[in-house]
Amino acid sequence: MTTGTNTEAHDATGTGTDTRVNAATAATAATAATADTAAGVSDPARERLRRWRLVLGGDTADGTGCTLSGQDAAMDGALTALYGKGDRPQTGKDRSAGLGASAPAVARWLGDIRTYFPSSVVQVMQRDAIDRLGLSTLLLEPEMLEAVEADVHLVGTLLSLNKAMPETTKETARAVVRKVVEDLEKRLATRTRATLTGALDRSARINRPRHQDIDWNRTIAANLKHYLPEHRTIVPERLIGYGRASQSVKKEVVLCIDQSGSMAASVVYASVFGAVLASMRSIDTRLVVFDTAVVDLTDQLDDPVDVLFGTQLGGGTDINRALAYCQSQITRPAETVVVLISDLYEGGIRDEMLKRVAVMKASGVQFVALLALSDEGAPAYDREHAAALAALGAPAFACTPDLFPEVMAAAIEKRPIPVPDPV
Repeated sequence: MTTGTNTEAHDATGTGTDTRVNAATAATAATAATADTAAGVSDPARERLRRWRLVLGGDTADGTGCTLSGQDAAMDGALTALYGKGDRPQTGKDRSAGLGASAPAVARWLGDIRTYFPSSVVQVMQRDAIDRLGLSTLLLEPEMLEAVEADVHLVGTLLSLNKAMPETTKETARAVVRKVVEDLEKRLATRTRATLTGALDRSARINRPRHQDIDWNRTIAANLKHYLPEHRTIVPERLIGYGRASQSVKKEVVLCIDQSGSMAASVVYASVFGAVLASMRSIDTRLVVFDTAVVDLTDQLDDPVDVLFGTQLGGGTDINRALAYCQSQITRPAETVVVLISDLYEGGIRDEMLKRVAVMKASGVQFVALLALSDEGAPAYDREHAAALAALGAPAFACTPDLFPEVMAAAIEKRPIPVPDPV
């Protein structure tokens, strides 16, 4: 493929109004290498038309005059079954063409898209099918769950359907959730443990360190007044060193998670991180989830799947009540980090919520407010409440899973939180 063709398709994606454009563009880009090999890259103009034909969805209105066959025709059929043709407004008939509410048809379609599209595109199309075609109820059937490509968003959907799920489906659902959780743990656990172990070592300062344990940056900063200009050196009267993790005071971490429906991905990631933190002997981890009620799931932290199925996505939000419970569990404020994960749409008593945060911070608690813990970009959140927390010295920001270990390390070491630049 030529650079110009890729640019054209990318521009169309940025301005198109139908999700088909995004999925088809990603899919044609992913299959370009195969197509180029098969065609010997002998006709770039025809390849450009092929890709535009898949993006636009066919009919005479697409203007390409390109006829699809073989795998391209199958890909086009899978796209049309979900998105209809091109950018035209969809009618009820268009929306149900090829899928509808038929479990066998959906099962075949799920198999087709996994055959023709890369995993990242499959996940997007599955989410669109749930949203656009009302297929949530079909996920209550075991054969459907066995066919889907599991990801964080699917887990969120399953958790929201948990109470309506028949017993025959629950074991399959747990297996799907466990696969996603185990994949996340493999990706996140090693770096999290390494980062926080270093932070715990550094947070245990001692004043009579061995030479290899001296924290030179802090030692120099503490002894600048003993600088000797004539010798261009500092005479340190007080050494500051790193302690060993085994000698350090055990840290306490409280994860306080909003389980309203919009926080589904954050709940999944937070549960995985909670299990990782709980596995570290130097950290005493507590996990609390809330809507208008508060549930302490700390005793289930050894299995994040149990944690997730103990949540109830949806409902209202009472942050003040949740923070009141967390506050009651704090016994050593100076050694405690409270992480509130919420979009801050408070249904409880706003002033009381802010007052609790102020009291906790004044007592020595490190307070971190995350508007989201996911890879989804800028979330919707209550900006007034976020600004009020920032005024209290607790900036509220969205955090990716990859950044979370650094955020926790900074909180444990009581240094400035690495707030990402707004996008």
